[in-house]
Amino acid sequence: MRVITGTARGRRLKELEGLETRPTTGKVKESLFSIIQFDIEGRRVLDLFAGTGQLGIEALSRGAREAVFVDRRADAVKLIRENLAVCGLSDRAYVKSGDAMAYLKSGEKFDLIFLDPPYASDLLDRALEQIAVFDICREHGIIVAESAADKELPPLAPPYRLYREYRYGKIKLTVYHRSGNED
Repeated sequence: MRVITGTARGRRLKELEGLETRPTTGKVKESLFSIIQFDIEGRRVLDLFAGTGQLGIEALSRGAREAVFVDRRADAVKLIRENLAVCGLSDRAYVKSGDAMAYLKSGEKFDLIFLDPPYASDLLDRALEQIAVFDICREHGIIVAESAADKELPPLAPPYRLYREYRYGKIKLTVYHRSGNED
């Protein structure tokens, strides 16, 4: 697992042991960043259920202003910090240990949110619902959710809307946009 491009291009990221964490595949990560390539520079990013931190790290490498990484596992939090250090990105990153759902209640606002929880859980549906309830996505913000290809994700109430779904074999990326104040 490597950083695809940007200031940390080619840096190898460490992975977690065991099967509890499933890193985003290289092909899917490359596609994801092609979809949002013009929406990263200068943005504030949330990598929820961060695991290895690879999505937030890729965004930082591509010019995101800062990123917050949240994971409940102590070994994941330690690994994210190590991966950030290897990439020289620690100065623009905040790593939080704890429950993702509780973190969403903090009220912090983000321009770009990555959601990649374990597929077999209900965490993705719950996270999407909480993001909309607490409205933590800034105007014109983007949410990218990774799930199993056959999973139906919920529609979100305005100002959020489903933008598009992309399928890559057994994996699906669902992109939501938050509208701004267009009046």
